[in-house]
This record gives sequence, C-alpha cells and structure tokens, in this order.
Amino acid sequence: MTESIVRPVNGHAIEKLRPISPDALDKTTTAPANLVKPLVKPPGPRLYVRAGRAVKHVATHDRTRTAGHLVVRHGGYLAGGTRIVIRRAWDARSAARYERMIRAAEAAGNLEEAKEWEERGQQFRAARHRRRMEMLTSPQQLAKSAVAGTAVGAGLLLGTGVALAVANKDISDVLAPTLFLVDAIRWAVIIGTVVWGVASMILPWAILAGLWAVGRQMHTAPEWALPANVRSGDGAPITPSIVVTAMRDLGVSALKAAIKEMGDVGAQMLSLITIAGCGVEVDVHLPSGVSTAEIQSRRRKLAENLNRHEHEVFITIPPSPRTVRLWIADSGALDEPIGPSPLVTDMDVTANYKTGRAPWGQDLRGDAALISLFQRMLLITGLSNQGKTASLRALALWLASDPTVEFRLGDLKGVGDWAMFKGLATVLIEGPTDEHVMAVTEMAEEAVREMNRRLLSPDGKTAHPIVVIVDEAQVAYGSGAVDGNKIPYGGSKATSRYFRAIKAIHDQGRAVNITTWEGTQDPTNENLPKRSREGNHIRSSLVLGTESQARMAIGDAAIDGGAAPHKLRQGLDKGTVVVAGDGIKLAAGQTSVTVRTHYIDEDHAKEIAERAKQRRSAVTTRAAAESVEEVDALADIAFVLADLPRMRTQEVLQRLAEKNPQEYREWTPGDLKQLLDDVGHGEYKTDGGRMHVSRERIERAIEERGQADDEATEA
Repeated sequence: MTESIVRPVNGHAIEKLRPISPDALDKTTTAPANLVKPLVKPPGPRLYVRAGRAVKHVATHDRTRTAGHLVVRHGGYLAGGTRIVIRRAWDARSAARYERMIRAAEAAGNLEEAKEWEERGQQFRAARHRRRMEMLTSPQQLAKSAVAGTAVGAGLLLGTGVALAVANKDISDVLAPTLFLVDAIRWAVIIGTVVWGVASMILPWAILAGLWAVGRQMHTAPEWALPANVRSGDGAPITPSIVVTAMRDLGVSALKAAIKEMGDVGAQMLSLITIAGCGVEVDVHLPSGVSTAEIQSRRRKLAENLNRHEHEVFITIPPSPRTVRLWIADSGALDEPIGPSPLVTDMDVTANYKTGRAPWGQDLRGDAALISLFQRMLLITGLSNQGKTASLRALALWLASDPTVEFRLGDLKGVGDWAMFKGLATVLIEGPTDEHVMAVTEMAEEAVREMNRRLLSPDGKTAHPIVVIVDEAQVAYGSGAVDGNKIPYGGSKATSRYFRAIKAIHDQGRAVNITTWEGTQDPTNENLPKRSREGNHIRSSLVLGTESQARMAIGDAAIDGGAAPHKLRQGLDKGTVVVAGDGIKLAAGQTSVTVRTHYIDEDHAKEIAERAKQRRSAVTTRAAAESVEEVDALADIAFVLADLPRMRTQEVLQRLAEKNPQEYREWTPGDLKQLLDDVGHGEYKTDGGRMHVSRERIERAIEERGQADDEATEA
C-alpha cells in the first residue's frame, strides 16, 4: 500500500507516493469521516441537459402529440356537448331563447320581428305560469285519483274473482285475480331490480357517450385538436353557423358588432340554404350600417372563412335591398368537367335561328345554359388560350344546323380553327396579315351594302339571316393597313373602315337579320373601341387580368352586380364564361351569369359540320368578298331546265335557289318575270293557267345575246 505526501519544493507543492507499513495501515483504518472522499460524484450539468433533451423528445414525439390531440379533442367533445345540452335544456325551460331572438331582431333593425318574438315570449311565460299553478293543486288531485283508482281496481279484481268462483264452483277462486296481481308485482320487482342493476352501470356511460356525440357533431374541441379534414374544412357541408361565423370574421366592425349583439342566432340573417348545382346558395340580409360593396370587396377572405378557394365562392346582388347572394361550390367541384355537348351526343340535333336556343353549357346551379342568337350581336373576349375560339365556334356549329342561316367568316388567326366551315360559310378568310385584314374589312363592308339593300327593300325584314363572324378581331382593330386613298382599314377611330362597317351593322343590321359576332383578346380601348363593344346585345368574357378589362368586356353594371371574370383562374377555368345581356336567362335581379361551356374538340367539330352540310344545299365558299363571280341568270335557268321543254315558274325559282342560294334565295316570281321580259321571253301559260318557262325561248334568248355580244366586239 502507498500514501500520498505533499511537500513544498521551490514554492511548489509536489505530491509523492510512499509505501505504508501494515502497522500504519491498521492505524489509518479509523480515519475521521470528514477525511474520507466519496466514491460517487454528484451529477454534473451534462446529466441535466440529457434529461431535458429526453423529456423534450418524449413531449414532442409524434405519438405523444397524437395522444395529446386525442385527449384534448375527445375531452373537448365531452365538455362542449355537456354545455350544449345544458343550454338546450335551459332554453326549453326558460324564456332565454325569446330574449335572444328579440335582441337579434333589434340588432338587424327588424322591429316587426322583434314585436312578434316579444309576443311569443309573453305567451310562453303565461303558459309556464299556468303549469306551475296547476302543480300546486296536483298532489290533492293525485291523492283523490289514487284512492278512486284503488277502490275501482279492488272492486274489479273482486268482481272478477266472484265470476271465476261461480264458474268453477270453487270459493277459493274469489282471490285468484288478486293473488295473480300480487305475484305479477313480485316478478316485476325482481326483474326491475336486475335490470336496474345493469342500467345503473350502463346509464352513466350512455349519458357520457350521448354528450360526446353532440360535441363531436358540433366540433366543440379546439381547432388545433380537430382532425385534419375537419380542420381544413375539405368536404365539410355549409351550415348556417359556418356562414354566420365567416361573415362575422370578415373584418367589418359594424357587421361583427351586430352579429355579437344577436348572440348565437345570427343565422336569422340567412335565407334557407338550398342546393344549387354543384354547390349551395344562400341569401344574407345585412344589418343596418353594412353595405353590399363591403362584402363584395372581401370575396377572398369570405371564401377562406368558408374553407373554400376564392374561385369557389360567387357573390351577387339579388333584388332585395342590403342583401348579398352567396353561391358556394363543393370543394373541388368546379375542377370537374361538365360533360359533352348535346351537339356531340345527339346526332339528330336541329337548330332554329328565330325560336331556338343554343346549348352552350351549364350555369353554376347545374342547369343547362341556353342562349338565343336571334337578331343579337355577340362579343366574346378573354386572355389568350382560354377557350375563346372553342366557345364561339360551339354557337356557330349549333346555328349551322339551320339551313336558312348564311355565315361570312373571318379568322384572323389562321391556324385552321374554322376550317370545318368550308362548305358552310359563303366567305371564309383565314390568316393574320394586313391582306387578310383588308379582305375581312371588305367582307364586313359587303354585309353593310346588303344591309342597306334590304333596308330599302319591302321584303328586307324577312330576308334570310346573315351572321358575320370575326375571330381575333383585335388584329383588325390594330392593323395599320391603308387603302389607296390613305384611309385606314384598322384602328379605333371613326375613320377606320373596319370599325365603321361593324358599327353600321350594330346600328341597323338587326332589323334585317344581319348580325356580327366578334371574338377578341385582352380588351383595351385600342383593340376594342367603346362604341363597338357597347353595340353588342350579348357580352361575354373568359378569364381576364384586371377589373378594368372586365368592365370593358361586359360593362359596369355586370361588374357592380357581382360578375368577376378577372377572378377566374388562368389556365384552370378554360371555357368558363361570364355572360351579360338579354340572350340568356338570368335570375331575377341579376345582371350576369357564369357559364361553364361545353368543349367541342376539332374532330367532333368536323363531324358536326358535316352533318350540317347534309341538311342544307351545297355552298361554294369563297376566300374573300371581292372574289364573287358574276351570275349568269339565263345560263342558270337553262341549267335547271335541263332536257325538259318547259317548267313551272315556281319550280324554276326553287331549283335556282338550290343551285345558288346566295343569289336566288330571295328571288320572287316578279324578279323572274322581269328577267324574262327583259330578254323577250314574254308570258307563257299552259291550259291550266299557270306560268311556265320555255326551254326553247331561253335558248333563243341566250343565242341572241351571244350574237349581240359578237356584234359589239366587231364594232
């Protein structure tokens, strides 16, 4: 054994070890306690750090958090359910409900309703007082009834026993009914004792389960402890309490104060919540001091309060004053397709320009959106690649099934979106250059000349419909091309030839069945002049970038009424159109409707166009307005006569119209008579008294005309 010895060396303490003898060892075994060093060191700071980390790890572990959420959630369900049941019981036994209703009606400024609830409250108090007074006398009446009932029962049992004794000739049967009743009471007590024992154990748990179920249904647990799907609101149905809470939390102080004053009956502001298509609809009557504009300006916040995206909530203004109408979509419903167009699924679909309505799509309520095109100018606008051409083309494809309608079409994009109308349209111009703008302008000017001719004609109002369609019209308005007299084809000024032609048709074309449809991108005052856009009866818009563009597209009245094409999602809401005008059914007091249009792809569009071609006479499509060839009426009459020696005048007119409907569709017997008289054909009637056309006389007239032309050439 050794021991440590400390000796000073040159001012420093030096520790040395030396051997210890056995005798010294025996003497040191009884060293004082204060000289004995402990064998276990006290815990250092590292131990506390490790313990803290372990506790933190356990406290923040996912399993611990999940367990904590479960405890808080179900505890909240139980406590909240208890509170709700107690309050319901208190409401049933007191006039508290009527007091809240009165305060709510006063806060909403509805004094008539407040008086009505006050009368109901007085009736409830009077009935309650009457019941309490009746309870004071009920013990005496109960005692009298018990005595009377006992006497009657005893007499009945005794009478029954006497009847049995006489029948059985046994005096002991007199007490048989009484003994039977006593035995039944004994067994009822036995069974009741057993059942009560079980019920006394089950009943408290059943009561707790009922209270928990009420709390779970009303989501009384803290928000952070609720399940993720309930907390986010995905798929949660819209209830009055959710709507009232969303309105309360909009940040409108007057609205919040009014709802607070109403207590928990703020739902009286709401109409019935009704199913409307893929969502629900509810009217909210705002309290005094809150304007509808304040609610409209907070659309995003309201949608988030309702656990919806902004595009899933639409706010419009119904006829009732100080009221907003909310349409709230089911979560994700607007991202689902609406199904194919009837033009695709119904091979026998027909159209009628005057009385029919085009199946354009569905409104937000899920009802079919049908649009009348009769004598209506139409404008559709939106950002690029949002479905403008497809939406416009769908209307034209439907109308093509009416063989009386003539199309004159200019596609200033020129990528083949309208190629299927070759053979349907009398004019089809495709291309984005200045030359194409010139041709489209001349096409519109030709329609103006036809309009003026009809206005001067007695039969102009009954002439066949002509629809002038210009897709990508912003190219025409923005063109810098000028004619030989330095007059611009494009532009938004009054000197623009295209603008003047469109404006002229807007002014008077409707009276003689000549209308224009324009499709344009990114509306501004430069590429969609004010006088041009306001001349349209139907104004529609897909998604736009700003509110100012939306006002240009569909007008101030529609935007102020809640229309919001600038709130649609670019790329996601393709084909969704906000429509304002008189060509589509609008709800009472509404200025616009949102339509999810049917998408008809190019292949189906070609099939529909082919079916339309089979329903009408062959149409020769020309590439520009000025390329029309001069019509030789005599040659056409000779063609339709073929080998027949003669033909009735009415039949000649019919065959001419079939051969060239654009030229001869409007001809009358008077027009044909004038032509025949001019060439020396003269009147020709058969024995039946009907006018006929002679093939021999027509051929002679053609021959004489040819000789006259030869003589003129030689001269």
